[in-house]
Order: sequence, then structure tokens, then C-alpha cells
Amino acid sequence: MNPAPSPDTRNGAHPPTARRLILGSTSPYRRELLQRLQIPFEVASPAVDETPLPGEAPAALARRLALAKARAVAAAFPDAVVIGSDQVADLNGQALGKPGNHANAVAQLRLMRGRSVVFQTAVAVVCLQSGFEQTDLAAVKVQFRALGDEDIENYLQAEQPYDCAGSAKSEGLGITLLDAIENDDPTALVGLPLIRTCRMIQAAGIPLLPARREKP
Repeated sequence: MNPAPSPDTRNGAHPPTARRLILGSTSPYRRELLQRLQIPFEVASPAVDETPLPGEAPAALARRLALAKARAVAAAFPDAVVIGSDQVADLNGQALGKPGNHANAVAQLRLMRGRSVVFQTAVAVVCLQSGFEQTDLAAVKVQFRALGDEDIENYLQAEQPYDCAGSAKSEGLGITLLDAIENDDPTALVGLPLIRTCRMIQAAGIPLLPARREKP
């Protein structure tokens, strides 16, 4: 049996009267996004097999993995509110995940250039103690420019986005690869749809705007 993950508490200890909030992800992008809410949270790594099931649609894959990640961490911390998230690039029903290396990233960007891709970003919030469980999905439609091979190579050398689904960081130099973005949750493309996340964690008992102590 694997030992329970130890949460990273570098974002501050949770107030003693509040329910703990844990981000079930090691993604630095999701951590940076969640920090925008100025709510203390911890980080724990979910042990989840991300292999797609046979015939699984990209949106279904993202939802399943987001929930699996949240449940995996919640099993170790049943009193906490746990956020899980996953993103899959959807090219006409073909799932494109993290490239992992340069060659795969080149192949992905060549495949997507001049085409529309939907980034399916799922979020799940689970608290075993209260029985709370919700999932949601933000679909972001992205139009890629007709990139030349030199454009692709120059971009990858500059940013090396090998840990990003679809091989592009829209919050960085990857924005130069795009012609248009259509979505209703601006942070979804980066990896965590904060509008949906706020709605769900509040429903789970996490106050979004707690009273701040006055400075002496």
C-alpha cells in the first residue's frame, strides 16, 4: 500500500475553524492560478493512471481524470475540500495530451496548425466527510495560425512547453501561435477554470472572500 501523500503547505496554514482546501495537482500553472484567490491551500500529488480508455472522447477523459485526481487525494484527507483538474486538447475528437518531449510537440503543432482545437478543461471538487462531489467542464475553442516549421521550431526552443496539453502556453509566448480564443472562463486555457472552481468550492464550504484581519 502506498503511503498517503503529504500535502505541501507553503501557501499558508488553513484557519483552525475552516475546512482545509487541497489542490490535488503538482502543476505549477494550476497552483499559480489558485493563488489568485488569496485563499490558503495545500498541495498533494494524486496517484492516477492518465491512460485514456478505448474510444474515450476527450471531454469524457478530462472529466474522468479530474474526478479521479480529486477522489484519490480526498481518500487520504477525508475532512478536506479537494480540487482535481485535467486538460485534454480535442482535435476533431482526437485527444492530444502533454507531448513530453520535443519530437512529440513538433508533431502536435504540425497537426494543429491552421485548425481549430477545443481544449477541454475539467475541474472536480470532492469532500468525503460532507459527501460533496461536483464536476464541471470548460471548453475553450482555439484557432491556430498556419504555422511554418520554422515558427514551430523557434517557439519550442524558446518556451519548451512539453508539460502542456497541446504543446502551447497561451499565457506565455504560445499566444503568438493563435488567431483566436473563444471561451467563457479566461483561466481555463491555462489549466484551471477559476470561475467554475470558485462556484464549486464555495458550495463545498470554502468562503471566497473571508474577513481580513486589520493590520496593527
